[in-house]
Amino acid sequence: MPDFPLTLTASPEAAGQRLDQYLAAQLSDVSRAEVSRARVQQLIAKGEVLVNGAAAKASLRLRGNGDEQITVTAPPHAPPLRAIAEEIALDIVYEDDDLAIVNKPAGMMVHAGAGATDDARNRGTLVNALLHHFGALSAVGGDLRPGIVHRLDRATSGLMVVAKNDESHRRLAKQFSGREVHKTYIALVHGWPKQDRGTIQSAISRHSQRRTRMTTRGFGGREAVTHYLVERKIDSPYGKFALVELKIETGRTHQIRVHMSSLGHPVVGDALYGAPGELRSQSNKRRSAGMPATLRLDRNFLHSAVLEFAHPRTKEPLKFSRPLPQELENLLNSLENARQEGPRPEPASGKASA
Repeated sequence: MPDFPLTLTASPEAAGQRLDQYLAAQLSDVSRAEVSRARVQQLIAKGEVLVNGAAAKASLRLRGNGDEQITVTAPPHAPPLRAIAEEIALDIVYEDDDLAIVNKPAGMMVHAGAGATDDARNRGTLVNALLHHFGALSAVGGDLRPGIVHRLDRATSGLMVVAKNDESHRRLAKQFSGREVHKTYIALVHGWPKQDRGTIQSAISRHSQRRTRMTTRGFGGREAVTHYLVERKIDSPYGKFALVELKIETGRTHQIRVHMSSLGHPVVGDALYGAPGELRSQSNKRRSAGMPATLRLDRNFLHSAVLEFAHPRTKEPLKFSRPLPQELENLLNSLENARQEGPRPEPASGKASA
């Protein structure tokens, strides 16, 4: 790795090239490790790249006349990212010397991503809060994921178990891989499933084009099993909805969201898997009666409500539960009140609509 600051002179071959394109190639050569244009663009945005002593844009076209001195003041490869402690409030359900149970709010990432930076995505995570509160956690998951045995999506709330030491982490991880941990979720989905209970066993893989999505329609997916039970059906001016209890045997990425969407019943609020961004009333009478024209939920209606497993040291069976957060209860109440104020639904014909 060369010393920094590093100064380069744009050669005639660089004429017409973008600054970020040129630097990605040059820095990869001098550092003997690939440097992406995205990383170069980060350096430029932070003012770490100067052309003839002045800040420049990534899109700058070089002249290659021998007069352009390009100075890079910081190395292109950032030091390994470590989670940092932050004073953030936590809802701690239970703790002892081996583990803790926390109730994660929606909107909080469990941990930073590998591409995070110290001043951006590595802030406000559950791990940051855990490190501040507990000080030390298990190191099995690495520097970015201390104590993290399993995860919840950012827009999902509910119960998680955290390991305080390495031995507890390994024993808890073994229970998860052996399907000995029982997790129960509550979700509100669009429409009414054809059956009030059922099991979804569609394999899940990453979407071939949209890499942030998972799918049940790809090839080479991993086994995924979800059991669902419809607890309540709602027929409102904003549409039909079902409150569903779900138990998962596997813990695939976005599993419940993908499986329910594959049935045509996406989780309310989950725009990534087909849910509308807002619930719009189809009844003018509701609006004239004081009901809002639209309802909006800025998260997924998905909550990890119950967590059951054996204590990693004592083997004692443990069971924890947490009710729906207030914002989810509020949406349910709004839908129920709208239904009660409107005309009663027509009698069912003996078969629930999908």
